[in-house]
Amino acid sequence: MKRSIYVNTNGRLSRKDNTIYLESETYGKKPIPVNNIQEIFLFGEVDLNTKAINFLAQNNITLHVFNYYGYYTGSFYPREHLPSGFLLVKQVEKYKDNEERLKVAKEFINSASHNILKNVKYYSNRKEGLDEYVKKIEAERENIKDVKNINELMGIEGRIRNIYYSAFEIIIDGKYDFKNRTMNPPDNPINAMISFGNSMMYSSVLSEIYNTQLNPTISYLHEPGERRFSLSLDISEIFKPIIIDRIIFTLINQRMIREEHFDQDLSMCYLNDKGRLIFEKEFDEKLKTIIKHPKLNKSVSYKRLIRLECYKLIKHIIDEEEYEGLKMWW
Repeated sequence: MKRSIYVNTNGRLSRKDNTIYLESETYGKKPIPVNNIQEIFLFGEVDLNTKAINFLAQNNITLHVFNYYGYYTGSFYPREHLPSGFLLVKQVEKYKDNEERLKVAKEFINSASHNILKNVKYYSNRKEGLDEYVKKIEAERENIKDVKNINELMGIEGRIRNIYYSAFEIIIDGKYDFKNRTMNPPDNPINAMISFGNSMMYSSVLSEIYNTQLNPTISYLHEPGERRFSLSLDISEIFKPIIIDRIIFTLINQRMIREEHFDQDLSMCYLNDKGRLIFEKEFDEKLKTIIKHPKLNKSVSYKRLIRLECYKLIKHIIDEEEYEGLKMWW
């Protein structure tokens, strides 16, 4: 499995011969071997020139950029190295057929809400007061099969998330005040971690899409738009409960992250350098987590599950196999 590199220091990325170097006051000049790298996350203030960018592109390495507050800014998505005109046409055809589009979008929400429900049920066996949230989410899930359009589906998704988020205070034993999801900007530590984690998830899914023949701008649940990789948003919905939300619960319940790991002012809250490092470490370890895949009958990492999700979607798009989204079995 190729690695992800997280750059948290200020400095410069440069190329010399066939190696990328990171130069910084903190660590000096360090080589970054590109042979086993899939993506680079830039959190520090980093300069890089066209020689470095060209070299990253030649090695099919995606680059994700985050601003001072840890919010996703954008990605360098190298020229596609696995283009398929046939798949692109089929991907567009599925989008333009309303019935086919809705079928795929429903499966994204069906799988995402299954994984949300799995999280709540897991904690309902350990904490009192969560049974009513389980019932409410199950009731909303019953409506998914009957929706007639994307707007109705997004409405169900929004209601399930609101129920889910209202259960957070019980799951984390009230260690943080969390009433509503706010994003622009996050106003408390929970919202700050959700925003940061979702950005990491979105970026990682984009890197996996890059290594398939899928086009990242043609999506089914989220409306395709200009200047965004909306298919990454679609697929991320399935993995956010499995990876990001579970990281947040672990960090809080095991007291790995605390108030001093956030910076707050009058209008916003964000992870500071130390807090971001803690989250990144958990994120990286979570992606490396190995589980036994019952259908493949072999061990795979969480990161590999994302790639497999892309392959399943491709099979559906070319009418080879009906798409069934990942639903946690563990």
